[in-house]
Amino acid sequence: MTNLPASTWLATASQQVSWADVHAFVLPKLVRVGDWPMLGSPVWCDLDDRDPIKWASVLDGGQHWALRVEYLQQAECDASRAISAAEDWVTIARTIKARSDYFATRPWMNRRAA
Repeated sequence: MTNLPASTWLATASQQVSWADVHAFVLPKLVRVGDWPMLGSPVWCDLDDRDPIKWASVLDGGQHWALRVEYLQQAECDASRAISAAEDWVTIARTIKARSDYFATRPWMNRRAA
């Protein structure tokens, strides 16, 4: 996948985020640094762009963002399941189709704008 241009694999790649994988990647780098300021804070802004402490803040911010995205993706899945279970969608679809078919065979019954 990485040998292909980004435009090729980004269009079809899964958007699912795994915080655990991001955390496993980031953790050894953060342990090496030990401590870092909050990403974007005045202390962080004053650090040299090549400072490993500044980059540790960026990595930590990235893992927090991945956690947020994963949480929201799970919440969307849960909401989707709840909506799916809330109604008998097959029956609703059949009712809508039957109504549409009924009026399609009786065009004189369709309402018209005045």
